[in-house]
Amino acid sequence: MPRREELARFLRSRRARVHPEEVGLPAGARRRTPGLRREEVARLADVGVSWYTWLEQGRGIHVSEPLLERLARTLRLTPTERAHLFDLAHGRPAARPELSTAAVSDTLRRILDAHPFPALVSNRRWDVLAWNDAAAILFGDLIRRPVEQRNGLWAMFMNPERRALLPGWEVDARRAVAGFRLDAARAADRAEFDALATALAEVSPEFARIWGEHDVVEIPEGSKVILHPDVGPMEFEHVTLSHADADGHALRVSLYSPRPGQSLERARKLFPRATR
Repeated sequence: MPRREELARFLRSRRARVHPEEVGLPAGARRRTPGLRREEVARLADVGVSWYTWLEQGRGIHVSEPLLERLARTLRLTPTERAHLFDLAHGRPAARPELSTAAVSDTLRRILDAHPFPALVSNRRWDVLAWNDAAAILFGDLIRRPVEQRNGLWAMFMNPERRALLPGWEVDARRAVAGFRLDAARAADRAEFDALATALAEVSPEFARIWGEHDVVEIPEGSKVILHPDVGPMEFEHVTLSHADADGHALRVSLYSPRPGQSLERARKLFPRATR
């Protein structure tokens, strides 16, 4: 099987790159090959030597997620290499690690600022981390709130000003809850997701009702109508892109653009930089 053969080659190549002293082993003077021995990887990852040897030989054996995580740590894989390991072993991506970060890179911030319409960066739990001037104009009350309340899902149900912007609130709220549930299921550790859902269900019967329906949906792009008090209704197309920063933090970059026609004309009045 080509994927198993590629997995075997990948494991051998990563094993050769790990120096014994990096994992607390003596370097020794009688090593014939660079890196770790198979039996050392097996011991550090808490698996049998024969089993790990079969894995490096490309045999079709079952590999559990906990074992892959132990191998990733033993072989000191980067976040990208870890995802590749899961792809090869299971034919699907690894659960995405939830790593909170308080800031975004200067490069990403400049890209936000260059976008003439609203743009936001959030982490995988939908906590808003960064935004451009247009987003501050459109979603002002969300942006001004304390950091612990600056969450897209929380604002959907608990922020009256945000709710007033959405004439199609019921549909938008249902899609948001279903998308959040899907992101929670993909997280390596969903404790932060469950904590937010539990807290929100305690204060919002509407959220508790929708959350209890267990719907899931992928929402990388879509459209929504936003009713702004100064210029009236505008229909925005939006896309959310996944981005991993240099430290492996999983981020969501959401870009908004008004539909051509009346929505675009109204957006130009609202956002001074949108002159095209």
